[in-house]
Amino acid sequence: MKTSKILLLTLLAIGLSVFALSQPSKWVVPEAAKSVKNPTDKTNQENSDVGKSLYTKFCKSCHGKEGFGDGPKAKELDGKDNMGDFSSDEFQKQTDGTLFYKITKGKDDMPAFNKKIKDDEDRWLIVNYLRTLKQ
Repeated sequence: MKTSKILLLTLLAIGLSVFALSQPSKWVVPEAAKSVKNPTDKTNQENSDVGKSLYTKFCKSCHGKEGFGDGPKAKELDGKDNMGDFSSDEFQKQTDGTLFYKITKGKDDMPAFNKKIKDDEDRWLIVNYLRTLKQ
């Protein structure tokens, strides 16, 4: 009887561990990063065009044309169910600083773009473009 209980508890612990590891971890953004203000001109058409172009080049393959998380590479990723919907209220409520931090630092399947897109201003222009994807 004692052996059965130990075996059962061991199997339960293994099952809970596998479940916990399969859950997406929460993306923690430092408070200081959340409050960083976007220094770019959001009304400038040239900035908008650059932001869209950068999104198309670096983001569209995973996040999709309209930001629904349905790009052609999305199905290959571990976090495919956590790609986000950039048009959602939940996404759009994030601060510009939060979005800039996520683009810059990356997490899990989301690469850090501070090396691919070296200019901070260009990453800010992507943030601006993401704002245009709201419903």
